[in-house]
Amino acid sequence: MANGQTSVKDRELIINRIFNASRELVFNSWTDPEHLQKWWGPSGFTIMIQEIDVRPGGVWQYVMHGPDGVDYDNKIVYIEVISPERLVYSHGDGEEEHFRVTVTFNEQGDKTELTMQMLFKSVAELDKAVKEYGAIEGAKSTLNRLEEQLATV
Repeated sequence: MANGQTSVKDRELIINRIFNASRELVFNSWTDPEHLQKWWGPSGFTIMIQEIDVRPGGVWQYVMHGPDGVDYDNKIVYIEVISPERLVYSHGDGEEEHFRVTVTFNEQGDKTELTMQMLFKSVAELDKAVKEYGAIEGAKSTLNRLEEQLATV
């Protein structure tokens, strides 16, 4: 699992990755706007954070700027925040939830095993996200950027 593992099962996309960083640092990288600004999104994308409030019921609203000049509105609503072990949130575009995400941060000595589970409303929704939006490649690319960011901290 050096580079991670990805699996698709029913309406679920699961990505595992081990990071050479402490659980606290990896968790903070997911919740601190200073860190998020530097790595969130696939390679070539940048984000502009409009608001972020990491607590149950809190909202993270941002615009993702694509390399093709297209802007994507994103809205995350936190459901569960247990520092530094777990985040659960709803991810959508401000209009509706597209999928539910559970991220767990497990200590592995001085490393962290991260598991990101994305649960879609249906198999068809997941299939569309994979085929039309490159969800698997996008998630891997985003985690690659996180790995690069962690190396600089």
